[in-house]
Amino acid sequence: MAAKWIEALTGSLEQKKQYKQSMARIEALPEPYRSSAKAFNRYFMYYGGITDGDALTTMIVDHADLWERAAVDATPVRAIVGEDPVEFAETFAQAYSATRWIDKERARLTKAIDAAAGGEGTGPDA
Repeated sequence: MAAKWIEALTGSLEQKKQYKQSMARIEALPEPYRSSAKAFNRYFMYYGGITDGDALTTMIVDHADLWERAAVDATPVRAIVGEDPVEFAETFAQAYSATRWIDKERARLTKAIDAAAGGEGTGPDA
């Protein structure tokens, strides 16, 4: 009973466990994979803004899998991320579609402007 109450406030304990395990896996990677994976994880936290714990956990676990496989295969970092690491990171994160914090703010902004505009119409000739 207490565990469910705590999880309701703080999020899934299982997700936290999976996240910590994935981060430990990344720490265990050889260079340059470790520093690359850590840099992407840092970027994901700023860019992604994912509010769904399941989607975030899945993304981080898959990301650790990617870098572990690359290390085993000795795949060059640029062969994974290409010439634009930002594009790679944003494309990777978008694959884990979930509600992001900005989605809520976009809806709030739209609703506020719709309410403020009232009956003004929607087009330039309205």
